Amino acid sequence: MGAGAVTRASHRLSFGPWMWGARADLAVFGGSALLALGLVAYGHETGLSQAGLPDWGWVAFVLGVDVAHVWSTLFRTYLDGEEVRRHRVRYLLVPALCFAAGVALHLVSSLTFWRVLAYVALFHFVRQQVGWVAIYRVRAGLRGRVDKILDEAVVYVSTLYPVVHWHAHLSETSFAWFIQGDFVDTGGFAAAVVGPMRHLWVFCLVAFAARQIHLLVTTRTVHLGRIVVVATTAAIWYVGIVATNSDFDFTVTNVVVHGVPYVALLWFYARERRTEAPRLLGSQVAGWGAGAFVGVLLLLAFAEELAWDRLVYHERAWLFGFSEVELGHIALSIVVPLLSLPQTTHYVLDGMLWRRRDTRGLPAQRAALGFPVGEQNG
Repeated sequence: MGAGAVTRASHRLSFGPWMWGARADLAVFGGSALLALGLVAYGHETGLSQAGLPDWGWVAFVLGVDVAHVWSTLFRTYLDGEEVRRHRVRYLLVPALCFAAGVALHLVSSLTFWRVLAYVALFHFVRQQVGWVAIYRVRAGLRGRVDKILDEAVVYVSTLYPVVHWHAHLSETSFAWFIQGDFVDTGGFAAAVVGPMRHLWVFCLVAFAARQIHLLVTTRTVHLGRIVVVATTAAIWYVGIVATNSDFDFTVTNVVVHGVPYVALLWFYARERRTEAPRLLGSQVAGWGAGAFVGVLLLLAFAEELAWDRLVYHERAWLFGFSEVELGHIALSIVVPLLSLPQTTHYVLDGMLWRRRDTRGLPAQRAALGFPVGEQNG
Protein backbone atom coordinates (compact mmCIF):
# COMPACT_ATOMS: atom_id res chain seq x y z
CA MET A 1 0.00 0.00 0.00
CA GLY A 2 1.39 3.39 -1.00
CA ALA A 3 1.86 6.36 1.31
CA GLY A 4 -1.08 8.16 -0.29
CA ALA A 5 -3.40 5.24 0.39
CA VAL A 6 -2.25 5.05 4.00
CA THR A 7 -2.90 8.80 4.46
CA ARG A 8 -6.37 8.53 2.95
CA ALA A 9 -7.20 5.55 5.20
CA SER A 10 -6.01 7.39 8.30
CA HIS A 11 -8.28 10.36 7.50
CA ARG A 12 -11.34 8.26 6.74
CA LEU A 13 -14.12 8.65 9.27
CA SER A 14 -15.27 5.64 11.25
CA PHE A 15 -18.90 5.29 12.31
CA GLY A 16 -20.11 3.10 15.11
CA PRO A 17 -19.88 0.88 16.99
CA TRP A 18 -23.28 -0.68 16.43
CA MET A 19 -25.35 -3.20 18.32
CA TRP A 20 -27.15 -4.85 15.40
CA GLY A 21 -25.55 -3.10 12.45
CA ALA A 22 -25.76 0.44 11.10
CA ARG A 23 -29.03 0.02 9.21
CA ALA A 24 -30.80 -1.85 12.00
CA ASP A 25 -29.64 0.52 14.75
CA LEU A 26 -30.54 3.66 12.82
CA ALA A 27 -33.91 2.19 11.82
CA VAL A 28 -34.78 1.13 15.37
CA PHE A 29 -33.60 4.20 17.27
CA GLY A 30 -33.67 6.94 14.66
CA GLY A 31 -36.59 5.51 12.72
CA SER A 32 -38.85 5.13 15.75
CA ALA A 33 -38.11 8.73 16.79
CA LEU A 34 -38.78 10.06 13.27
CA LEU A 35 -42.04 8.11 13.19
CA ALA A 36 -43.11 9.59 16.53
CA LEU A 37 -42.19 13.14 15.52
CA GLY A 38 -43.89 12.66 12.16
CA LEU A 39 -47.05 11.53 13.92
CA VAL A 40 -46.92 14.63 16.12
CA ALA A 41 -46.66 16.82 13.01
CA TYR A 42 -49.52 14.88 11.41
CA GLY A 43 -51.59 15.30 14.57
CA HIS A 44 -51.17 19.07 14.54
CA GLU A 45 -51.87 19.28 10.82
CA THR A 46 -55.08 17.26 11.06
CA GLY A 47 -56.33 18.35 14.48
CA LEU A 48 -55.77 14.96 16.13
CA SER A 49 -53.52 16.56 18.71
CA GLN A 50 -56.42 18.67 19.95
CA ALA A 51 -58.98 15.86 19.90
CA GLY A 52 -57.26 13.34 22.16
CA LEU A 53 -56.08 9.83 21.37
CA PRO A 54 -58.41 8.20 18.79
CA ASP A 55 -59.44 4.54 18.97
CA TRP A 56 -57.07 3.56 16.17
CA GLY A 57 -54.25 5.33 18.01
CA TRP A 58 -55.03 3.43 21.19
CA VAL A 59 -54.97 0.11 19.32
CA ALA A 60 -51.77 0.95 17.43
CA PHE A 61 -49.72 2.58 20.16
CA VAL A 62 -51.07 1.50 23.54
CA LEU A 63 -52.09 -2.08 22.77
CA GLY A 64 -49.78 -2.67 19.79
CA VAL A 65 -46.60 -1.14 21.18
CA ASP A 66 -46.80 -0.32 24.88
CA VAL A 67 -48.60 -3.40 26.17
CA ALA A 68 -47.02 -5.71 23.59
CA HIS A 69 -43.46 -4.69 24.43
CA VAL A 70 -44.03 -5.66 28.07
CA TRP A 71 -44.81 -9.22 27.03
CA SER A 72 -41.58 -9.51 25.02
CA THR A 73 -39.75 -9.99 28.34
CA LEU A 74 -41.16 -13.53 28.30
CA PHE A 75 -38.61 -14.50 25.65
CA ARG A 76 -35.79 -13.63 28.04
CA THR A 77 -37.45 -15.27 31.04
CA TYR A 78 -40.48 -17.53 31.38
CA LEU A 79 -40.38 -19.00 27.85
CA ASP A 80 -36.82 -20.14 28.52
CA GLY A 81 -36.98 -23.26 30.70
CA GLU A 82 -33.23 -23.31 31.27
CA GLU A 83 -33.27 -19.70 32.50
CA VAL A 84 -36.19 -20.36 34.84
CA ARG A 85 -34.50 -23.43 36.33
CA ARG A 86 -31.29 -21.45 36.81
CA HIS A 87 -33.09 -18.70 38.76
CA ARG A 88 -36.21 -20.41 40.04
CA VAL A 89 -36.51 -18.29 43.19
CA ARG A 90 -36.21 -15.03 41.23
CA TYR A 91 -38.94 -15.93 38.78
CA LEU A 92 -41.30 -17.06 41.51
CA LEU A 93 -40.56 -14.33 44.03
CA VAL A 94 -40.61 -11.24 41.78
CA PRO A 95 -44.22 -11.60 40.55
CA ALA A 96 -45.39 -12.71 44.01
CA LEU A 97 -43.88 -9.63 45.67
CA CYS A 98 -45.14 -7.32 42.90
CA PHE A 99 -48.66 -8.68 43.34
CA ALA A 100 -48.57 -8.40 47.13
CA ALA A 101 -47.27 -4.82 46.96
CA GLY A 102 -49.93 -3.94 44.39
CA VAL A 103 -52.74 -5.33 46.52
CA ALA A 104 -51.50 -3.43 49.58
CA LEU A 105 -51.25 -0.16 47.64
CA HIS A 106 -54.65 -0.53 46.00
CA LEU A 107 -56.29 -1.31 49.33
CA VAL A 108 -55.06 2.07 50.54
CA SER A 109 -56.62 3.69 47.46
CA SER A 110 -56.77 3.31 43.72
CA LEU A 111 -54.90 6.61 43.33
CA THR A 112 -52.10 5.41 45.60
CA PHE A 113 -51.62 2.31 43.44
CA TRP A 114 -51.52 4.23 40.15
CA ARG A 115 -49.36 6.99 41.60
CA VAL A 116 -46.66 4.57 42.76
CA LEU A 117 -46.87 2.67 39.48
CA ALA A 118 -46.52 5.91 37.49
CA TYR A 119 -43.27 6.84 39.22
CA VAL A 120 -41.92 3.29 38.89
CA ALA A 121 -42.77 3.42 35.18
CA LEU A 122 -41.09 6.80 34.84
CA PHE A 123 -37.93 5.45 36.49
CA HIS A 124 -38.03 2.45 34.13
CA PHE A 125 -38.38 4.65 31.04
CA VAL A 126 -35.51 6.90 32.08
CA ARG A 127 -33.22 4.02 33.00
CA GLN A 128 -33.83 2.32 29.66
CA GLN A 129 -32.40 5.34 27.84
CA VAL A 130 -29.43 5.41 30.22
CA GLY A 131 -28.90 1.74 29.48
CA TRP A 132 -28.86 2.15 25.69
CA VAL A 133 -26.24 4.89 25.92
CA ALA A 134 -24.16 2.82 28.34
CA ILE A 135 -24.12 -0.12 25.93
CA TYR A 136 -22.86 2.07 23.10
CA ARG A 137 -20.25 3.67 25.36
CA VAL A 138 -18.85 0.32 26.52
CA ARG A 139 -18.94 -1.04 22.98
CA ALA A 140 -16.85 1.98 21.93
CA GLY A 141 -14.27 1.26 24.64
CA LEU A 142 -14.88 4.57 26.42
CA ARG A 143 -14.12 3.42 29.94
CA GLY A 144 -13.23 6.78 31.49
CA ARG A 145 -15.32 8.48 34.16
CA VAL A 146 -15.74 11.64 32.08
CA ASP A 147 -17.74 9.90 29.36
CA LYS A 148 -19.79 7.90 31.86
CA ILE A 149 -20.68 10.97 33.91
CA LEU A 150 -21.43 13.07 30.84
CA ASP A 151 -23.54 10.35 29.18
CA GLU A 152 -25.62 9.77 32.28
CA ALA A 153 -25.98 13.48 33.01
CA VAL A 154 -27.24 14.32 29.52
CA VAL A 155 -29.79 11.48 29.53
CA TYR A 156 -31.05 12.14 33.05
CA VAL A 157 -31.40 15.86 32.45
CA SER A 158 -32.99 15.34 29.00
CA THR A 159 -35.68 13.19 30.60
CA LEU A 160 -36.09 14.82 34.01
CA TYR A 161 -36.20 18.43 32.83
CA PRO A 162 -39.44 17.71 30.89
CA VAL A 163 -40.80 15.81 33.90
CA VAL A 164 -40.09 18.76 36.20
CA HIS A 165 -41.76 21.04 33.63
CA TRP A 166 -44.74 18.67 33.67
CA HIS A 167 -44.96 18.86 37.47
CA ALA A 168 -44.78 22.63 37.30
CA HIS A 169 -47.81 22.70 34.97
CA LEU A 170 -49.95 19.84 36.27
CA SER A 171 -53.15 21.89 36.36
CA GLU A 172 -52.71 22.86 32.70
CA THR A 173 -51.61 19.48 31.33
CA SER A 174 -53.98 17.59 29.02
CA PHE A 175 -52.34 14.18 29.49
CA ALA A 176 -51.33 11.86 32.32
CA TRP A 177 -49.00 8.90 32.65
CA PHE A 178 -51.76 6.46 33.66
CA ILE A 179 -54.66 8.38 35.16
CA GLN A 180 -55.37 12.03 35.92
CA GLY A 181 -53.71 12.98 39.20
CA ASP A 182 -51.14 10.18 39.28
CA PHE A 183 -48.25 12.65 39.48
CA VAL A 184 -47.89 14.50 42.79
CA ASP A 185 -48.55 18.22 42.94
CA THR A 186 -45.30 19.56 44.41
CA GLY A 187 -46.68 23.02 45.04
CA GLY A 188 -44.22 25.70 44.00
CA PHE A 189 -41.12 23.50 44.13
CA ALA A 190 -41.24 22.29 40.53
CA ALA A 191 -41.99 25.81 39.27
CA ALA A 192 -38.98 27.12 41.20
CA VAL A 193 -36.50 24.61 39.77
CA VAL A 194 -37.77 24.27 36.19
CA GLY A 195 -35.79 27.35 35.10
CA PRO A 196 -32.42 26.11 36.44
CA MET A 197 -33.23 22.65 35.02
CA ARG A 198 -33.70 24.19 31.58
CA HIS A 199 -30.27 25.85 31.79
CA LEU A 200 -28.72 22.58 32.97
CA TRP A 201 -30.41 20.77 30.07
CA VAL A 202 -28.86 23.16 27.53
CA PHE A 203 -25.46 22.94 29.24
CA CYS A 204 -25.44 19.12 29.23
CA LEU A 205 -26.45 18.93 25.57
CA VAL A 206 -23.74 21.40 24.58
CA ALA A 207 -21.15 19.54 26.69
CA PHE A 208 -22.13 16.22 25.14
CA ALA A 209 -21.91 17.70 21.64
CA ALA A 210 -18.50 19.19 22.42
CA ARG A 211 -17.24 15.82 23.64
CA GLN A 212 -18.41 14.15 20.44
CA ILE A 213 -16.57 16.79 18.37
CA HIS A 214 -13.45 16.15 20.46
CA LEU A 215 -13.71 12.40 19.81
CA LEU A 216 -14.21 13.06 16.11
CA VAL A 217 -11.09 15.23 15.92
CA THR A 218 -8.88 12.95 18.04
CA THR A 219 -10.05 9.51 16.92
CA ARG A 220 -11.73 10.16 13.55
CA THR A 221 -14.75 8.31 14.93
CA VAL A 222 -18.38 9.36 14.97
CA HIS A 223 -20.22 7.36 17.63
CA LEU A 224 -23.40 7.72 15.63
CA GLY A 225 -25.52 5.15 17.47
CA ARG A 226 -24.83 6.79 20.82
CA ILE A 227 -25.40 10.26 19.38
CA VAL A 228 -28.73 9.21 17.88
CA VAL A 229 -29.97 7.79 21.18
CA VAL A 230 -29.04 10.94 23.11
CA ALA A 231 -30.39 13.32 20.46
CA THR A 232 -33.67 11.46 20.01
CA THR A 233 -34.15 11.14 23.78
CA ALA A 234 -33.76 14.90 24.20
CA ALA A 235 -36.01 15.69 21.23
CA ILE A 236 -38.76 13.18 22.02
CA TRP A 237 -39.14 14.02 25.71
CA TYR A 238 -39.07 17.75 24.97
CA VAL A 239 -41.60 17.60 22.15
CA GLY A 240 -43.95 15.17 23.89
CA ILE A 241 -44.05 17.00 27.23
CA VAL A 242 -42.72 20.57 27.00
CA ALA A 243 -43.38 21.78 23.45
CA THR A 244 -46.88 20.31 23.15
CA ASN A 245 -49.83 19.67 25.44
CA SER A 246 -51.72 16.77 23.92
CA ASP A 247 -52.63 13.21 24.89
CA PHE A 248 -52.01 12.12 21.30
CA ASP A 249 -48.58 13.77 21.14
CA PHE A 250 -47.50 12.46 24.53
CA THR A 251 -48.65 8.91 23.78
CA VAL A 252 -46.88 8.54 20.44
CA THR A 253 -43.63 10.10 21.67
CA ASN A 254 -43.66 8.25 24.98
CA VAL A 255 -44.63 4.81 23.68
CA VAL A 256 -43.02 4.37 20.27
CA VAL A 257 -39.44 5.31 21.17
CA HIS A 258 -39.57 3.23 24.34
CA GLY A 259 -41.33 0.13 23.06
CA VAL A 260 -39.92 -0.41 19.56
CA PRO A 261 -36.22 -0.63 20.58
CA TYR A 262 -37.07 -3.00 23.44
CA VAL A 263 -39.01 -5.33 21.15
CA ALA A 264 -36.09 -5.22 18.70
CA LEU A 265 -33.65 -6.17 21.48
CA LEU A 266 -35.79 -9.11 22.54
CA TRP A 267 -36.17 -10.26 18.94
CA PHE A 268 -32.41 -10.26 18.44
CA TYR A 269 -32.01 -12.03 21.77
CA ALA A 270 -34.59 -14.70 20.90
CA ARG A 271 -32.94 -15.27 17.55
CA GLU A 272 -29.51 -15.70 19.16
CA ARG A 273 -30.92 -17.91 21.90
CA ARG A 274 -32.48 -20.18 19.28
CA THR A 275 -29.02 -21.09 17.97
CA GLU A 276 -28.05 -22.24 21.48
CA ALA A 277 -31.23 -24.01 22.57
CA PRO A 278 -33.63 -24.59 19.65
CA ARG A 279 -36.01 -26.77 21.69
CA LEU A 280 -37.07 -24.02 24.08
CA LEU A 281 -40.58 -22.65 23.61
CA GLY A 282 -39.31 -19.13 22.97
CA SER A 283 -36.78 -20.47 20.48
CA GLN A 284 -39.47 -22.34 18.60
CA VAL A 285 -41.54 -19.16 18.26
CA ALA A 286 -38.45 -17.27 17.09
CA GLY A 287 -37.84 -20.04 14.57
CA TRP A 288 -41.13 -19.17 12.89
CA GLY A 289 -39.79 -15.69 12.13
CA ALA A 290 -40.24 -12.09 13.22
CA GLY A 291 -43.89 -12.12 12.18
CA ALA A 292 -44.68 -14.96 14.58
CA PHE A 293 -42.66 -13.27 17.34
CA VAL A 294 -44.60 -10.01 16.98
CA GLY A 295 -47.86 -11.92 16.50
CA VAL A 296 -47.49 -13.67 19.85
CA LEU A 297 -46.86 -10.31 21.56
CA LEU A 298 -49.94 -8.77 19.95
CA LEU A 299 -52.10 -11.76 20.90
CA LEU A 300 -50.99 -11.57 24.53
CA ALA A 301 -51.48 -7.80 24.57
CA PHE A 302 -54.99 -8.19 23.18
CA ALA A 303 -55.84 -10.82 25.81
CA GLU A 304 -54.59 -8.56 28.60
CA GLU A 305 -56.55 -5.54 27.39
CA LEU A 306 -59.64 -7.71 26.91
CA ALA A 307 -59.47 -8.61 30.60
CA TRP A 308 -58.86 -4.99 31.61
CA ASP A 309 -61.84 -3.74 29.62
CA ARG A 310 -64.33 -6.42 30.62
CA LEU A 311 -63.40 -6.42 34.31
CA VAL A 312 -62.36 -2.83 35.03
CA TYR A 313 -62.72 -0.13 32.37
CA HIS A 314 -65.75 -0.96 30.14
CA GLU A 315 -64.58 1.62 27.58
CA ARG A 316 -64.25 -0.32 24.31
CA ALA A 317 -67.24 -2.54 23.80
CA TRP A 318 -66.74 -2.11 20.04
CA LEU A 319 -63.50 -4.10 20.35
CA PHE A 320 -63.87 -6.31 23.44
CA GLY A 321 -67.62 -6.74 23.76
CA PHE A 322 -70.09 -5.44 26.33
CA SER A 323 -69.59 -6.35 29.98
CA GLU A 324 -71.86 -5.80 32.98
CA VAL A 325 -69.21 -6.78 35.54
CA GLU A 326 -68.93 -4.22 38.34
CA LEU A 327 -66.30 -5.01 40.96
CA GLY A 328 -66.13 -3.54 44.43
CA HIS A 329 -63.01 -2.02 45.99
CA ILE A 330 -61.79 -5.27 47.55
CA ALA A 331 -62.21 -7.23 44.32
CA LEU A 332 -60.53 -4.45 42.33
CA SER A 333 -57.66 -4.47 44.81
CA ILE A 334 -57.01 -8.05 43.69
CA VAL A 335 -57.90 -7.80 40.00
CA VAL A 336 -56.05 -4.57 39.19
CA PRO A 337 -52.66 -5.68 40.64
CA LEU A 338 -53.16 -9.07 38.99
CA LEU A 339 -53.78 -7.54 35.56
CA SER A 340 -50.85 -5.16 36.15
CA LEU A 341 -48.54 -8.06 36.96
CA PRO A 342 -47.02 -8.39 33.47
CA GLN A 343 -46.14 -4.70 33.63
CA THR A 344 -44.79 -4.58 37.18
CA THR A 345 -42.83 -7.81 36.70
CA HIS A 346 -41.39 -6.40 33.49
CA TYR A 347 -40.23 -3.26 35.33
CA VAL A 348 -38.46 -5.24 38.03
CA LEU A 349 -36.96 -7.95 35.85
CA ASP A 350 -35.76 -5.47 33.24
CA GLY A 351 -33.58 -3.88 35.90
CA MET A 352 -32.06 -7.27 36.73
CA LEU A 353 -31.55 -8.97 33.38
CA TRP A 354 -29.29 -6.84 31.24
CA ARG A 355 -26.49 -5.40 33.39
CA ARG A 356 -26.01 -7.78 36.34
CA ARG A 357 -22.69 -9.61 36.54
CA ASP A 358 -24.41 -13.01 36.41
CA THR A 359 -26.10 -12.17 33.08
CA ARG A 360 -23.41 -10.26 31.20
CA GLY A 361 -21.57 -13.42 30.21
CA LEU A 362 -24.54 -15.21 28.66
CA PRO A 363 -23.66 -15.75 24.97
CA ALA A 364 -27.09 -14.94 23.52
CA GLN A 365 -27.34 -11.78 25.60
CA ARG A 366 -23.85 -10.65 24.65
CA ALA A 367 -24.57 -11.25 20.98
CA ALA A 368 -27.92 -9.44 21.17
CA LEU A 369 -26.20 -6.38 22.68
CA GLY A 370 -23.42 -6.43 20.07
CA PHE A 371 -20.59 -7.69 22.28
CA PRO A 372 -18.18 -10.39 21.12
CA VAL A 373 -19.16 -13.70 22.67
CA GLY A 374 -16.55 -15.00 25.10
CA GLU A 375 -15.33 -11.60 26.31
CA GLN A 376 -16.61 -9.87 29.43
CA ASN A 377 -17.98 -6.37 29.04
CA GLY A 378 -17.64 -3.87 31.85
